[in-house]
Amino acid sequence: MVRSTNSRRPATLASLAAELGVSRTTVSNAYNRPDQLSPELRKRVLDTARRLGYPGPDPVARSLRTRKAGAVGLLLTENLSYAFRDPAAVGFLEGLALACEDADHGLLLIPANPEHEDVASVHSAGVDGFVVYSVPDDDPHLAAVMERPVPTVICDQPSLPEIDRVGIDDGAAIKDLARHLIELGHRKIGVVCMRLARTRNDGPASPERQSRANFHVQRARLTALSEAFAEVGVDWEQVPVIERFDHTTESGGSAAARLMELDPEITAIICTSDILALGALTEVRRQGRRVPQDITITGFDGIDDADRMDLTTVRQPVLEKGRAAGRLLLDSGESTGKPREVLLDTQLVTGSTAGSPRSVEERWFGP
Repeated sequence: MVRSTNSRRPATLASLAAELGVSRTTVSNAYNRPDQLSPELRKRVLDTARRLGYPGPDPVARSLRTRKAGAVGLLLTENLSYAFRDPAAVGFLEGLALACEDADHGLLLIPANPEHEDVASVHSAGVDGFVVYSVPDDDPHLAAVMERPVPTVICDQPSLPEIDRVGIDDGAAIKDLARHLIELGHRKIGVVCMRLARTRNDGPASPERQSRANFHVQRARLTALSEAFAEVGVDWEQVPVIERFDHTTESGGSAAARLMELDPEITAIICTSDILALGALTEVRRQGRRVPQDITITGFDGIDDADRMDLTTVRQPVLEKGRAAGRLLLDSGESTGKPREVLLDTQLVTGSTAGSPRSVEERWFGP
């Protein structure tokens, strides 16, 4: 079918106003300030606009005029699919979306590959402010956000003295879990942790790498574990810590396998996320070991799959994190000039994957 070259040009705001015999302000109000018109007049404007093919006010022009984009930018230094694949990220995203809905704002996802430093997406984002979700303190995308003259709220990490933040007390939360394992009698432990830096490392994380981690949430959790076990005489330098760059159950499984190779006598594997713990749980059982009789497995986050597997973990309010971050960013109240911090409560969940360590007589003899 040949398209006509004499098709009618779309109507403009001016031509629509002339057709209706009203001012251009009246037409604009029909879209942007409907409370200024009677329902009958607004309906007549919109019906005529549809008939003439008027698409409505240009949102780009409107944002230039008002200097408001009507959207919040969510920066996460992961590929886009991560926001819809990782359960904790999904919960956070839902909470942030709810806060945006309440404030009549849109939400723009700004993913950034953790192994690339192209920050163009941050510079070009048409947003009124940023929520930065769990990035390392040396992330170039974070630096690009800080260059933008718009409000910013950080969720989880990093903790910057001049920026509003929403998070939890990670050290205190995981220390409660550690003390639970200590009370059960565990001293021979191994740890599976999420990435500690932007540089890829899929293997053992030395004490030096742990202490210099650019992801301060992971650093805080590992530090708290070392402090808790030091109280009962465990030398942290002798505790194997396996780091995984990719946050997947497969990563948790391979890390658990590596831990059991390094020290077949460990009685507990502590994972710094539920995703890693679920992978570790699968691998331990694949090798024929019983949970918790042979090995205790613990996680962190409290995702739905962890509940279904009755995992011992720390539950954090991921949805409320997102909602709190959005509210903090979009709060129109008068600023005090001081950064605000919202710390949310956590809960230790004692599931069936943690128990007392096997005795010497009950040592596991694998195939």
